[in-house]
Amino acid sequence: MSNRLQNKVALVTAAGQGIGRAIAEAFIAEGASVIATDLADDKLKDLKAKQQRKLDVLAQDNIDALAKAIASEFGALDILVNGAGYVANGSVLDCTDKDWDFSFDLNVKSMHRMIKAFLPAMLEKKSGVIVNISSAVSSIRGVPNRYAYGATKAAVIGLTKSVAADFIKQGIRCNAICPGTIESPSLEERIAQASKATGKSTDAVRQDFIGRQPMGRLGRAQEVAALALFLASDEASYITGQAHLVDGGMAL
Repeated sequence: MSNRLQNKVALVTAAGQGIGRAIAEAFIAEGASVIATDLADDKLKDLKAKQQRKLDVLAQDNIDALAKAIASEFGALDILVNGAGYVANGSVLDCTDKDWDFSFDLNVKSMHRMIKAFLPAMLEKKSGVIVNISSAVSSIRGVPNRYAYGATKAAVIGLTKSVAADFIKQGIRCNAICPGTIESPSLEERIAQASKATGKSTDAVRQDFIGRQPMGRLGRAQEVAALALFLASDEASYITGQAHLVDGGMAL
């Protein structure tokens, strides 16, 4: 531990498991006061965060109430990590309006809501870092049966670049992280769903996911967290508006 985030206040959404959890743990280990949020707040119980909060990122009133509480207790955030997301399966022919709308609501509009709620205090302080979780499956690369997901994650990259451009002269940095296929509870759920849908064994489906990674293995959430830690730290003070891949060569 080198206390790279000493005296920083960071809020992480979807901190209950997977990438969000690994980011929260990495930030805590580096000295940050972490406000860990998740819709399933029971998943936060053993996380050694400064605060654990239930948060529905689909609900503006939930977000506004949290922003007010944090402003009262901490002032402005130093770091905001938007990690909530959902992977919709299927092509354009499978995608209903409900699928499309839900994917954009959770994957994109949630980030819009969070940034709009917490950015004003950052601007008043003239400093702040925003890290958005996008994906290699986005405007960077298309893969089969990720129509709505890829569209939303491309939108996250566009959102990130716009925020970075709008506030670059006011002390705000905004970057996106674009993971490849990462070991997580979410991936295990998708493997089980694909196994049921195709009749393949879960081992065979898992191997399909591994097969699209040129490194020949899945990524670890901690590898994504290491990049998030760097981008959140002062070491990345000259970096903004970029989509950073941590994908095992998936986008090659």
